[in-house]
Amino acid sequence: MMKKRYSLDPDDPQRAENVETALLNGLEPLHPGKEQRVNIRQRLLQRVQASVTAESSRITIRSDQGNWRQIRPGVRAKTLDPDIRAFLLDLEPGASLPMHRHHEDEECVVLRGSASLGEFKVNAGDYHMARSSSRHGRIYSETGALLYLRGIPVGHTAEVARDLLTAFLPGDGSELITIHAHEGEWTDLAPGVASKPLYDDGKSYSSMVRIAPDSLWKPPVPMLAQEEECLLLEGDAFFGDTLLRSGDWQLAPAGVSSRPVSTDSGALFFMRSASSRFSAG
Repeated sequence: MMKKRYSLDPDDPQRAENVETALLNGLEPLHPGKEQRVNIRQRLLQRVQASVTAESSRITIRSDQGNWRQIRPGVRAKTLDPDIRAFLLDLEPGASLPMHRHHEDEECVVLRGSASLGEFKVNAGDYHMARSSSRHGRIYSETGALLYLRGIPVGHTAEVARDLLTAFLPGDGSELITIHAHEGEWTDLAPGVASKPLYDDGKSYSSMVRIAPDSLWKPPVPMLAQEEECLLLEGDAFFGDTLLRSGDWQLAPAGVSSRPVSTDSGALFFMRSASSRFSAG
């Protein structure tokens, strides 16, 4: 037996839209009085000031901001964090970096293209971890690549020389870790929000976070226990009142308030923070 539809049936999208349009057309604009206008303006200014204050301690670098510098033929770098430990590295097709040894953990996320890190090949969306004492063979990109790197001493001449010279010592050191974009397990944090763990050294926790369109992720902790780093890989999302788009990077210091993350179109981003930030909630 067919279900009878009535003229105001909310399950009928066309009729529901017609009713909504009719109601909106029937509304008359309100003209607030002088006192109401003053109050509205004050509340708006207070909201703007609160937002500016909340964002003032965060460092945001847009994809089209920052200074690139040439470090060798076909290779340029853009510094992200104030400690000069996080970079974007752009390799032109055919460009390379020499063999080197790591003296601190190095994280790598491929934003564009593909590259060979010694015998390992990584593509867009892949994650690579080179542990302290490990050795990388020559880094080479046949097609060109854009990499995010944390834990390399670009800009520290003595440390760069140390990494290059000690690469000739025997032994490969610690194991290299690679998690390709299609690998790993996703854990639900909230409706429409999932996280894929990448690396946890007991102090900081790195992961990919995926948020579906029209989803909201509220932080399970009110304050950041340590600095939090975020790099948008795909889509866009609001972090509090700040809109980050693909390629944008942001660093928040420890002790600032956590902010909800929301998106209309969906987003994928790399995040390094305290593990408590990624508790289900």
